[in-house]
Amino acid sequence: MSLIGQPVTIIGAGVAGLAAARALALRGAQVTILEQADAIREVGAGLQISPNGACVLRALGLQPHLDAASTRAEAVQLIDGPTGEAVTRLDLARLRPDQGYHFLHRADLIALLLKGATEAGVTLRLLSRVASVDVSGVHPVVTLEAGERIETPLLIGADGLHSRTRAALNGPEQPFFTHQVAWRAVIPCEPGAAPVAEVHMGPGRHLVSYPLRGGTLRNIVAVEERAKWAEESWSLRDDSMDLRLAFEGFAPRVRAWLDRVEDPWLWGLFRHAVAPTWVKPMGQGGVALLGDAAHPTLPFLAQGASMGLEDAWVLAHALATHDTPTAALAAYQALRKPRTTRIVAAATANARAYHLSGLPRMLGHTGLRLLGRFSPGTMLSRFDWLYGHDVTQIS
Repeated sequence: MSLIGQPVTIIGAGVAGLAAARALALRGAQVTILEQADAIREVGAGLQISPNGACVLRALGLQPHLDAASTRAEAVQLIDGPTGEAVTRLDLARLRPDQGYHFLHRADLIALLLKGATEAGVTLRLLSRVASVDVSGVHPVVTLEAGERIETPLLIGADGLHSRTRAALNGPEQPFFTHQVAWRAVIPCEPGAAPVAEVHMGPGRHLVSYPLRGGTLRNIVAVEERAKWAEESWSLRDDSMDLRLAFEGFAPRVRAWLDRVEDPWLWGLFRHAVAPTWVKPMGQGGVALLGDAAHPTLPFLAQGASMGLEDAWVLAHALATHDTPTAALAAYQALRKPRTTRIVAAATANARAYHLSGLPRMLGHTGLRLLGRFSPGTMLSRFDWLYGHDVTQIS
């Protein structure tokens, strides 16, 4: 189907929504994004874009902006949290020199995607908080809290964890608390920090850290298993002392970082099912889910942003290359649902591996040390299905 002049409404100006907006606008669509905030501000913390996400940004013509805004990762270092001793190192720059692994601030990624979307002709409507999504009629209908009713031929729900679009397609969801919480913070970085992602592993907890913005900032994500429930929210603050106490048994390097954290963000980690239904053809258009609205994931493979970028490209490509919206939407779900389901499962498994204790921990770390010494490429090759996948090459 031709996208030239095709009206498209996207709910949400996050990574997935902005990437889809540019991808569709470059193919001629008339794209409007509905965003509930009153401005696109510098919020969030660091994130990682692995090669499978970077190839989408390259195909969208945004590679120079990604290079300017990010730090290219050299390696991933797995470290025993309590002792500070190295377990193994994955030398990305040496073992995968042709692939780009990037560290960048979420705000910088949003900024480059927003610039790319607006330059492609996308209209951004701020202060457009969605009250309801109706997919029962001939066309999707979005009603804003201010009362405005928007009927659109093609609706894309990139509206995140608590997606109204997902609920309209699938009904209410019942995520469950994993009994894990995560703190996130950004602190000034020590001079000369190497562009390495450090994973400090301990019984029932782990901490990931890497430099941002040319080594001027350090991103921290710290996860602890606990019985006490915490809210699934990106806007909840916590006492920094709680964070320091959770990692008081870790080595001095980690404790020194946490001593510099003030008012960290805290969120409870909930496991969500991948949405059963992602799409619904309606008339000469329809509705589709994108990003976290379709497949919320735990943060243990750093794939949230990259999965959203992949979704955006595949959906735009499907709409541009199939004869009907029905065929395009079916192809999109068929391509994306199995892959994202596998990624979500792999992220869940990573959490268990990081938090081992007792004999399983000793055996696991010994195995990692041996692999790192005698077959350093083996660990990376286990994830070639993930990082080596390029959705921009689909025909």
